[in-house]
Amino acid sequence: MSELNIKTHDRIDRRLCGNPLSLEEGICTVALRLSDQMRADDSGLVHGGFVFGLADYAAMLAVNHPNVVLGRAEVAFLKPAGAGELLTATARVIESEGKKRTVAVEIVRGDERVFTGTFLCVVPERHVFAGAP
Repeated sequence: MSELNIKTHDRIDRRLCGNPLSLEEGICTVALRLSDQMRADDSGLVHGGFVFGLADYAAMLAVNHPNVVLGRAEVAFLKPAGAGELLTATARVIESEGKKRTVAVEIVRGDERVFTGTFLCVVPERHVFAGAP
């Protein structure tokens, strides 16, 4: 695989948020193997925050700007996810207006959709912590 030109979230723990598989302008694919540490209970159910984290990371990479942040998200958890499963997120920028980017994200387990969402990402001129103490 050729080197991806990732410009954002370079310190993220990929064990928790996924490994980028492909990255082009406005579209990204990220895969995450759900680990035993992500379990919420003895049944193996993975906490939804990890699934959301995968979706959020994919959305940030689809925008791929050093200053991108999440403004809001509308999401639906369609199916439960379990430890050991491999999830793949695809994120596409579907609208761009000024500093705002609307990103559609879908997560699948094989051929089965488990999550869908629309993320409003914002690209400020400066990093949100620029000039902060």
